[in-house]
Amino acid sequence: MSEAGDIIVGIDLGTTFSLVAYADERGPRVLTDEQGEARLPSVLGFGSDGRVTIGWEARRHAVENPEHTICSIKRLIGLGMDDLRSELPFLSYHVVKGERDTVQVEIDGNRMSPQELSSIILRALKQRAEKHFGRAVDKAVITVPAYFDDAQRQATRDAGRIAGLEVVRIINEPTAAALAYGIGARGTAEKAPVGRSVSLSVGDKTKCAGVGSSVMAAPAENSTIVVFDLGGGTFDVSILRLTDGVFEVLSTAGDTHLGGDDWDRRIITLVQNEVRAQFKVDIDSPATRQALRLLAEQVKIRLSNEPSAQVELDLGNKQTYCRTIDRDEFESLTADLVERTVAACEKARRDAGLSNVDIHQIVLVGGSTRMPMVRRRVEGFFERKPYTALNPDEVVALGAAVQAQVLSGGRTDALLLDVTPLSLGIETMGGAMGKLIFRNTRIPCRAVERFTTFVDGQANVKINVLQGERELAADCRSLATFDLRGIPPMPAGLPKIDVEFLIDANGILNVAAREERSGANATVQIIPNHGLTREEVRRIEQESIAHAREDMTAHRLIDLRNQVEFDTHKTEQTLAKYGHLLPSGERTRLTEMMSDLKRHAAETSDANSLHQALDRFGKSTESLANLAMTEALRAD
Repeated sequence: MSEAGDIIVGIDLGTTFSLVAYADERGPRVLTDEQGEARLPSVLGFGSDGRVTIGWEARRHAVENPEHTICSIKRLIGLGMDDLRSELPFLSYHVVKGERDTVQVEIDGNRMSPQELSSIILRALKQRAEKHFGRAVDKAVITVPAYFDDAQRQATRDAGRIAGLEVVRIINEPTAAALAYGIGARGTAEKAPVGRSVSLSVGDKTKCAGVGSSVMAAPAENSTIVVFDLGGGTFDVSILRLTDGVFEVLSTAGDTHLGGDDWDRRIITLVQNEVRAQFKVDIDSPATRQALRLLAEQVKIRLSNEPSAQVELDLGNKQTYCRTIDRDEFESLTADLVERTVAACEKARRDAGLSNVDIHQIVLVGGSTRMPMVRRRVEGFFERKPYTALNPDEVVALGAAVQAQVLSGGRTDALLLDVTPLSLGIETMGGAMGKLIFRNTRIPCRAVERFTTFVDGQANVKINVLQGERELAADCRSLATFDLRGIPPMPAGLPKIDVEFLIDANGILNVAAREERSGANATVQIIPNHGLTREEVRRIEQESIAHAREDMTAHRLIDLRNQVEFDTHKTEQTLAKYGHLLPSGERTRLTEMMSDLKRHAAETSDANSLHQALDRFGKSTESLANLAMTEALRAD
């Protein structure tokens, strides 16, 4: 909660464009520049004199200043070099490897992190707000793709901090869009000095929602909404239930490396291949990359409104590449990209446990949803015409502003209940994945599970924090490892170690471990060096389904083998202490059974067979256990 009088703005830090918005009793509205433009291109230009240009000016000089013009930086934030192999061929600027496998952008020998570069864009938006309000603005709600992982979220927070902003909340973009949508109802647009807003009436209450010059239909008081958010570099789909001002996310799915840039790149690759085949030359210099990027974007936009677009390139030496791309060809060229969005929609719908008849509205967000092929395919999948009256460029920023208003105490009739996109857990003995928090769990959330040691006298426990859907640790992503030290020496199985996972409202994970008897504890905020790649996210999800049965069998085998080792170890200890009280034949029989059980555990892949063998062994040791208990009571 902010202090009285604080201004908290909402910021959409986008791949292609970024916006800042504010909400008060008049409703949410975007803040514009002197020309009345709400969008700020997420582009930076670095001059040889040290001057930095931002937005439209940097974009205009991108071709003449290719290696010093930075764009699509959002696709780099929080990632490592291995995550960006497919990105690098399309970038005109130099990306190099930093410490701990982080990425940095090198400009004339100087290196800057994606966080630093993003902070320049955020600072420009901060200054826009300060110019409007005539006072300092140092707090903001910033949106991120729902599928951003912990590293990417933390990197976004760091960018805000570098820009001089206290990031009071990180919220997911589709959730913000739903919030802007859900606050709205019928109305007409009106101009305001700070941007665009619309006054709306619902029953006896007057509410506001910024919707540009659109007329907005009122959502039902109790409705289920799909937010399809396809931006310049990322894609998310979320399904939310709106109930009396409560926005509850039921499920989310997406791809942090899928957006309008990828449609552009199909055109770029087409042109490069045809120029190479026709003229026997490669057009792959930094300046050409920038020129092709802008050209492809223009062609894509034109094909959203017209059936064809002309492409013409002066290659020099009196050579000109010229051809027409029609909409059908473009849609065929990029059909697989659309299908990737549909696959995510299917997953989100399945996770929410809904069918199309349960869904009341489809809201399109992000400039890339203007493509007819996207709208047509979404309509076909959900069997419902998408809602298109909202300005897809502005709705995320408007929703962030509404959330900022809630946090500042300006409104109390809206509540966000978001979810975490992937399961989280720790590696257990034998390499299994012990899940503590499952995907699509509402956040903030907390989970605690008790573990123990497996070796007598064990004083340290290494905790490997994992993210993923598979049953084995090797198939999941390791976020971080840390040690719980100082456990007093005790027999295996006696220490009681509680591992706590806590995900805050920003989606940031904190892990704590505590041994109950000694009070030894360790805490870590999980900030991995880089996040999940598109391929990893897809692999995690697809393999979790394809290998579900064998994964569960493997997990069960690990548990049974661990039990075999634990039971035989305890039996050996008891035999050493009390075995002399047993008939020699009984001692020999137990020793042979232990050997047979260990061999069977090492060789078999049949969990049922091992379970039965373990049961037989347990029954055979009952006489030894009774003898040990009797002797212990006598000693007392």
